[in-house]
Amino acid sequence: MTAPILRRLSELRAKHADWIQDGETVAVVPTMGALHAGHLSLVEAACAACDRVIVTIFVNPRQFNNAADLANYPRTEFEDAKKLSGLDVDVIYVPDGDQIYPVGYSSNVSVSGVADVLEGEFRPGHFDGVATVVAKLFLQTGAHQAFFGQKDFQQLMVVTRMARDLDIPIKVIGCPTVREVSGLAMSSRNLRLSAEGLDRAAKLYPIMQQVVARLAGGEGFAPLADEARSKLAAAGFNDIEYFDLRCAEQLQLLERPTRPARLLVAAWMDGIRLIDNIAVDVLTV
Repeated sequence: MTAPILRRLSELRAKHADWIQDGETVAVVPTMGALHAGHLSLVEAACAACDRVIVTIFVNPRQFNNAADLANYPRTEFEDAKKLSGLDVDVIYVPDGDQIYPVGYSSNVSVSGVADVLEGEFRPGHFDGVATVVAKLFLQTGAHQAFFGQKDFQQLMVVTRMARDLDIPIKVIGCPTVREVSGLAMSSRNLRLSAEGLDRAAKLYPIMQQVVARLAGGEGFAPLADEARSKLAAAGFNDIEYFDLRCAEQLQLLERPTRPARLLVAAWMDGIRLIDNIAVDVLTV
């Protein structure tokens, strides 16, 4: 059965009030739609953890730096609803624009530190848009738990920090990245790649895995990064914005994984910006 699509905050809060009165727990899975298996894995985790599940679909204009990227972002609301029909979703919240940013809206949520590097450097203001809309969705849904994919690892860090700093009573849970058979991290943006572009983009993950394996053998990161950038360029990535080894807690740059770390990448393929990251074990040699 397909969950009802609600567009007004008053409708959502009426549902929420009934659930809370019955002592039920509520989960939220915030998305921008164009759902794929990665999103559905988050929904499954939410269904397993809580009594009620809200999936939100809102293409947030405030987190786009490029007007063309916003215009081209896939919008597949009704297809998304069909994909969710086989799961125990109680509400699909697709708020009208004025439910998020009413006339005269003038507030902004900004997270410093973990939001300033990587995506923050290449997409100025992006995380202000993310933190603002996610804070609003946390408060509007009144959820006890929120589920995010680790593919957007920095985003996960930002929203976790935001909720903690603002004392929003919600537990933010990161779920493993879901990948295509080729290893390419699932993303709504993959829909915009050609068949050839998908084949070439699939080379990103094996290159990252090779770097992680050699880090485990004690090699330094700088020469490995240079070699990886050359391989990515040869594979058809025409702009590698970052290929960094960073601390998994504060995102400081590392030369060796002497503490829990993450290898994070952003690169362009056929005019489409792709990101990925994988965990790096602490070096023991």
